[in-house]
Amino acid sequence: MDDPDYWRTVQDRMTGCDLRLTDEQVALVRRLQRGQFGDAGFDPYEPAVDFFSGDVMMHPVTNRPADKRSFIPSLVEKEKVSRMVHAIKMGWIQPRRPRDPTPSFYDLWAQEDPNAVLGRHAMHVPAPKLALPGHAESYNPPPEYLLSQEERHAWEQQEPTERKPSLLPRRFPSLRSVPAYSRFIHERFERCLDLYLCPRQRKMRVNVDPEDLIPKLPRPRDLQPFPTCQALVYRGHGDLVRCLSVSPGGQWLASGSDDGTLRLWEVATARCLRTVPVGGVVRSVAWNPSSTLCLVAVAVADTVWLINPALGDRLVGGATDQLLNAFTPPEEPALQPACWLEASEEERLRGLRLRICHNKPVTQVTWHGRGDYLAVVLASPGHTQVLIHQLSRRRSQSPFRRSHGQVQRVAFHPTRPYLFVASQRSVRLYHLLRQELTKKLMPNCKWVSSMAVHPAGDNVICGSYDSKLVWFDLDLSTKPYKVLRHHKKALRAVAFHPRYPLFASGSDDGSVIVCHGMVYNDLLQNPLLVPVKVLKGHTLTRDLGVLDVTFHPTQPWVFSSGADGTICLFS
Repeated sequence: MDDPDYWRTVQDRMTGCDLRLTDEQVALVRRLQRGQFGDAGFDPYEPAVDFFSGDVMMHPVTNRPADKRSFIPSLVEKEKVSRMVHAIKMGWIQPRRPRDPTPSFYDLWAQEDPNAVLGRHAMHVPAPKLALPGHAESYNPPPEYLLSQEERHAWEQQEPTERKPSLLPRRFPSLRSVPAYSRFIHERFERCLDLYLCPRQRKMRVNVDPEDLIPKLPRPRDLQPFPTCQALVYRGHGDLVRCLSVSPGGQWLASGSDDGTLRLWEVATARCLRTVPVGGVVRSVAWNPSSTLCLVAVAVADTVWLINPALGDRLVGGATDQLLNAFTPPEEPALQPACWLEASEEERLRGLRLRICHNKPVTQVTWHGRGDYLAVVLASPGHTQVLIHQLSRRRSQSPFRRSHGQVQRVAFHPTRPYLFVASQRSVRLYHLLRQELTKKLMPNCKWVSSMAVHPAGDNVICGSYDSKLVWFDLDLSTKPYKVLRHHKKALRAVAFHPRYPLFASGSDDGSVIVCHGMVYNDLLQNPLLVPVKVLKGHTLTRDLGVLDVTFHPTQPWVFSSGADGTICLFS
């Protein structure tokens, strides 16, 4: 910065002195850096002088006389020409074919000619051709190919990949009135991607009898007993019946409906013994599994009602009231996510004993196998979607600190301290004592709707709204062991039988499918799943069919509740 001429000063390596460049030298360097000529006066574009022109001149450029060999025929060339003439006569040299001036294109996929470049390859596999259009793609299809209004509505509700046919058949008066196909370029592009990206290989075919590929399943008559026919119909609800629950002894049945009532039925006679008005839609009903208690948990709006139906043995009903009345509240009540309230005198006459109030609507209630703990699912985002209540101490707690999606269903493990939590896309298994995540099951379904745990605890089934029933073997993998697609519409409920190797699923198509699911004690033998019976007894109402399914605790009977306001017993 002190020397203003520093930028134009260079060091001479011979003498070690600093030399200051003159203006002419700086201009020379800049011209060379720009790729120009060093001499500023040189013109690279000056007209050229043609020294050797094509014009015949009077005097030659050189006055040297021609050689003698210019006038004598060459013997070497004579020998070469004679060889070429002999080769032409023998046909060894052929004249060149004139080139075709038309351009040639190399088609990568259409070379099915065996003489082509790809056809001569030993392992060449020609590209599969597209299926030819049928009558449904015609501009004037037959009347039986045209969809009705209901069929078109069902077709539009399906996923684009599952639509059959993929194109909606339409009728036009003439071919000129057919509009342009909007997905033409998109489908052409997908076709090119498939041909370009999908590898093709030739597989060695094995001569196998097709009958040998079908699994050998036992006959349904060898798997009896299982429900086969409709035995009883329980009528009395004025609206759709959302939930069912059977008492541990199998004598009584509780049902909740949208008409704001809880009904208690006698299973053997289909007689309604009691009707408890709860003042709202009953989302879930769960009978206490303990044989020493007579208690029903009912989820209504944001409250869980604990009801003593006072059915059956009076000693059991009195012991239940005595247990609930024996609670003494602590001196310093702890802060809880739910509020426990005693029922009023008027409510106690109707059978209500306790109210567990939450700040969000309750969608499901389920009991632990011993009957003291109770888990509820709240329809709220966040980590407080699942709450666990303890009946004896009237204490509530939230077992999770963060949320992993919208919780759909929860279930206790029958024998171990595990809790199954089913969200829309996954099922998580938590260890309650260690307070850690044990497994994460991936059903590969779009929306899980229901869940049931096998009485042994090592197998789980999940139903989904995309008509799938997924069976998980916890000892085998976190991926589904089997995916059953027997229903045509969304699954609403699944259930295991407590004693028999049976499980059932209810769907919006109005059917209940009973399957034989045998789980072996041998860990090396996979479960045997065989569909045995399709039961139909409900009529579709508002596009809803079977809403809940449950088994009888001791008999091979199954109960189903439907949107038509009835309950069916299949035996």
